[in-house]
Amino acid sequence: MLKTLPPQRHPDLIVGCNQADDSGVVRLTDDTALVLTVDFFPAIVDDPYTFGQVAAANALSDIYAMGGRPFTALNIVGFPTGKLPLDVLGELLRGGADKVNEAGAVIVGGHTIRNSELVYGLSVAGLIHPDRILRKGNARNGDVLVLTKPLGTGIYSTALKNGALSPRREKLFYRSLAALNREAAAGLYELGAGACTDITGFGLLGHALEVARASDVSLRINARALPTLPGTLDLAKRGFLTGGGMSNYEYVKDDTVFGSGIHPALEMLLCDPQTSGGLLVSMPRRYAARYLATLKKRGVNGAAIIGEVEAPSDKRLMVEARRPD
Repeated sequence: MLKTLPPQRHPDLIVGCNQADDSGVVRLTDDTALVLTVDFFPAIVDDPYTFGQVAAANALSDIYAMGGRPFTALNIVGFPTGKLPLDVLGELLRGGADKVNEAGAVIVGGHTIRNSELVYGLSVAGLIHPDRILRKGNARNGDVLVLTKPLGTGIYSTALKNGALSPRREKLFYRSLAALNREAAAGLYELGAGACTDITGFGLLGHALEVARASDVSLRINARALPTLPGTLDLAKRGFLTGGGMSNYEYVKDDTVFGSGIHPALEMLLCDPQTSGGLLVSMPRRYAARYLATLKKRGVNGAAIIGEVEAPSDKRLMVEARRPD
């Protein structure tokens, strides 16, 4: 359907909707470009303040994935009038504003409609130098792949709804969801980062496949090196999976080789749809250790080298289980 839309052409359009990147980019001057994105979804947690933070962090992530700095944001709200008290709306917007302010940006307005369920998100504008944009299509043969947040938020969400998530893990879940990718994105250009994307609804393999196709490379992923939320694989084995994860598996399976020792539950974890997931970054191997050490100093825990970029082959993704380097 989207392919039938007329292509958008403008002399200052750098990244548009005909390219599978995380945000659009428009040149303002020779030194400044505007990075634009929008994201919103139904409530995935009960507490409105927490939901506001999570939805804001998720929307801001698209700006970070392009290498940009968030600047302004607009609220987008669907509110079930008569079903929820208005103080829920206030807490929701407060949570979103606090997270936007943490990012160094500012809420400048927004729009609310009546809706059958609570929906919230942001339209975000960021700034970047036109020559420093990070794209999905810039992964290079020989780069290593770094994932900056643990996987498993979709599986945790399903377990939480079914009363199978402990209070301690519930806190970890919320902390991961609300964590900004600001520190993970800082300095990526200086470290020679090629491709970058954030891991969200298509899961790790779905977004990795986008990078592989856009860059005309293959990606080798080491399943034993993956950072995951505690107990995620066990929860997957117990059946706490998502419909989105199954759809993601169908999307990637023809382009993916799963090596021996990859349990079916691990395949589903690799396809688990993430909310406010981490960044997947390709960078020269010589800079990766420095990057990971810097992240740790900045309080970003759980980041890991999870694979390599290779020359294109018959399959775009190769998943294996070997001891991490």
